[in-house]
Amino acid sequence: MRTSRALFMLLAAVLLAGTAFAQTYPSKPVKLVVTYPPAGSSDLMARIVAQKLSELWGQAVIVENKPGAAGSIGMEYAAHQAPDGYSFVIGNLGPAAVNPLLSKVPYDVERDFIPVSLIATGPNILVVNPEKTPAKSLGELVIYARANPGKLNFGSGGPGSVAQLTGEMFKNLAHIDIVHVAYKGGILSVQDLLAGNVQIVFSDALPVMQHIRAGKLRALAVTSPERSPLAPDIPTCVESGMPGLVAVNWWGVFLPAGTPKPIADKFHADLIKVMQSADVKEKFANLGVDAVTSTPAELGAYLKSETVKYAKLIKEAGIKGE
Repeated sequence: MRTSRALFMLLAAVLLAGTAFAQTYPSKPVKLVVTYPPAGSSDLMARIVAQKLSELWGQAVIVENKPGAAGSIGMEYAAHQAPDGYSFVIGNLGPAAVNPLLSKVPYDVERDFIPVSLIATGPNILVVNPEKTPAKSLGELVIYARANPGKLNFGSGGPGSVAQLTGEMFKNLAHIDIVHVAYKGGILSVQDLLAGNVQIVFSDALPVMQHIRAGKLRALAVTSPERSPLAPDIPTCVESGMPGLVAVNWWGVFLPAGTPKPIADKFHADLIKVMQSADVKEKFANLGVDAVTSTPAELGAYLKSETVKYAKLIKEAGIKGE
C-alpha cells in the first residue's frame, strides 16, 4: 500500500512539474529541423512557421537544414534531439512514410517521434511539354502512350519521391509502358521537361505554375481528390476518367519521442494558432500548398494509412531504393 501511494505521489509530482514547465515554455530558442536543402518547398514552409512561432513565443525559432538521403538524414538527426520541446522536425511523405519502405533507415517514425499536426497538403500536377507531346488531356495522353510503348519518359526527384510514386501509379492504372528517369531533385526533372528530354512530370505546383501560365508547359490534371483552389481550372485525374489516380504530398510536424505531454499539448495548441492564421494560409498558397491542421491522433492515423497505401504500390510496381 505504501509503495502504491509513493508511486502515485511521484507520478503526480512529475505531472505537476511538467505542467509548470509548460506554462513557461519556451524559455529559450527552439530548433526546427528541415530534412531538405534551403530554398525548397519544405524549407520555405519551415521558415514561415518558424517566423510565426517566434512571434507568438517571443523566442527565436532557428531553422536547421539537414538534407541528404531523400530526407532520411534529417529525420535521424531529429530523432536524436533531446525530448524537451526545444527541437522539432517537419517531415513529409518521403522520409516519414516511403523511405522506410524502400531501404533500411536509422529511425522508426512511430517509435522515435510524437505526431503533432499536419501542416500542409499539395497535389501533383501532371504536366507535359506541348512541343513534344500532343496530348491535351489525361485521356489523350493515355492513348498517345499506348500508341508509343516505351518511348515516353517521366521524370522525378528520385526513387521513392512523390513524383515517381505517382508516375508508377499512373503507369499501372493506365496499363501503359512509360520509362522512369530519376533526378537528384524535382526541379531538375522540370528543367529537363522544359528542355524536351523527358515528356511527362508529376510535379509540385510551385516549380511549374509559372511555366504553365507562360504556355511552356501544359497541365493535364491534378492528383488531388478534388480540384485544387491553387489551380481551379485544371481537372482532377478522377474527373478525367482515372478515379484511382489520387496522390498528394503532405507535411507534418513531429516532436522527439519522450517529450512531456504538457509540452506536446502546448506545442500543438500554439502550432494550430499559427497554421490557422490568414497570413500563413496566404503564404502557403503562394508556395502551391494548402495550409491544414490536425490532431496528433489524426496525423498518426494518416501516416499509417499512407504507409499501407504506398507499401502496396511499391510492391506491385517493383520500386527499388537507390
